[in-house]
Amino acid sequence: MTLTESSRGGPITEEYREALATLSQGSVDRHFDPYLDIDWDSPELALDPNDVRWVLSPRVDPLGATQWYRDQPLDRQIAIGKWRTANSVKVGAAFESILIRGMMQYIMKLPNGSPEFRYCLHEMTEECNHIQMFQELVNRIDVDVPGMRPLFRALSPLIGVAGGYAHTILFIGILGGEEPIDHYQKAMIREGASMPPMVLRTMQIHIAEEARHISFAGDFLTAHISRMGKFNRGVCSVAFPIAMRWLVGEIMAPPRSFEREFDIPREVIEQAFWKSEHSQQILSSYFGDMRKLANDLGLMNPTAKWLWRKCGIDGPVSRYRSEPERSARRVA
Repeated sequence: MTLTESSRGGPITEEYREALATLSQGSVDRHFDPYLDIDWDSPELALDPNDVRWVLSPRVDPLGATQWYRDQPLDRQIAIGKWRTANSVKVGAAFESILIRGMMQYIMKLPNGSPEFRYCLHEMTEECNHIQMFQELVNRIDVDVPGMRPLFRALSPLIGVAGGYAHTILFIGILGGEEPIDHYQKAMIREGASMPPMVLRTMQIHIAEEARHISFAGDFLTAHISRMGKFNRGVCSVAFPIAMRWLVGEIMAPPRSFEREFDIPREVIEQAFWKSEHSQQILSSYFGDMRKLANDLGLMNPTAKWLWRKCGIDGPVSRYRSEPERSARRVA
């Protein structure tokens, strides 16, 4: 292991430095602009408010799997699916803004010459483009959705700033938000779920760039946690499952206004997020890669394992990055 110039936390390995250089060059060579790479006014991407492709997948979406939703008239399934899709996109944009706040706080404390500085700025640039892309999609869906839940929205500026000082926890949280979204979008595409072409195009762009972002977060945690003492590693082992479970609830579950808008019984929401057996399988499936990362980082001590299980996000580890989940299936 060769040590080179310092980051804020101390010397970094040559391997980590090379990984950062590769990621930075990847951002230069392959990046997207929401107004150059999406022809928003193209007839092929035009959105139809009555398109049956707004209907939620019964295999991938936990609400779409409920009998209540499947018993609704088609026009109501379309309206619910369109609202949920738009709100999920809006939440994704809000999460990206928190990531940017925290990462900006972190890099402005880095010493000159830190290779983390350059890549973090590449990533923030890409996340700004994602926010533009997501908001443009929400505007064109033309449903006035709120996005984040009220409390999370109120806390988001503080979370971003605090994360810049607790930077290891920040990057655990980044993965806690990025992984469920990434997994959900990939599952939709893998199963061949029918969706409006404009939605599909934004998903494809997001997945392509998020691969770098998720890779960086994993490399960051590997580099920084490897230098920690026993106490701090213990804190991270506890924070990991708690952050995963909290953020997946904030990002994937809809706000109460959604229930009121469509008069959805509370027990239906509770079963969908996350009390039914099928929804619990979906919840666990989001984190196969994260369980592997935590295991590789030495963060799966007995207390941590109990927390993963208590949070309902335990399960097998992925054999490889983005391994498809085959247990969370239901026949439509």
